[in-house]
Amino acid sequence: MTDLDLSPADLSEFEADFDTSLAIPSRVQDLLFRDARTGYAFTDEPVSDEEMRAIYDLIKWAPTAMNSQPLRIVLIRTPEARARLLQHVFEGNKAKTASAPLVAVLAADLDFHDELPRIFPTSPGARSGYADEERRDRAAVFNTALQIGYFLIGVRAAGLVAGPMGGFDADGVAADFFPDGRHRALLVVNIGHPAASAFRPRLPRLDFDEVVTTA
Repeated sequence: MTDLDLSPADLSEFEADFDTSLAIPSRVQDLLFRDARTGYAFTDEPVSDEEMRAIYDLIKWAPTAMNSQPLRIVLIRTPEARARLLQHVFEGNKAKTASAPLVAVLAADLDFHDELPRIFPTSPGARSGYADEERRDRAAVFNTALQIGYFLIGVRAAGLVAGPMGGFDADGVAADFFPDGRHRALLVVNIGHPAASAFRPRLPRLDFDEVVTTA
């Protein structure tokens, strides 16, 4: 198609795509935010390792304090692992997790500081700054939460739907999938292509003036 083949409607749509105060076009904004929903039902179409690798290679650039990157991910693919996970999922979430093409367990590595000499080499003493276990645990959970937000956006960027859930026995999941005792399970995410019944009606969001003040 050349520019001469564009109809007025095509041109109008093209112009609207870039009539925005943001750096990304409107259709990308819709994909990542406005049209994106939590998924509750999925088709049988699988989610490949290649897709998950592409998602991670995108979201690994999320900001974390001192480049700590404490997020750890277990992809639940085998029937045996799915059965183990379902033992820890609350009853109201079992059917969703059982039927999702892929489930990811997202956890915080409480010993993330062991990697700091390699991933934050500009500060040789970075690891010693987390000698206090309580401070280290707080940092692990907080920075993993930042990465989790990016993970969910990454799933959307791949054209997939995420169903994040906190309804599970976190201690049981951590013991089962991170038996070293040094990880804290924070979220279980069902991932796949949406079925016809995937979404619930969108609930209202707070407006700018209800949330933002200027000091």
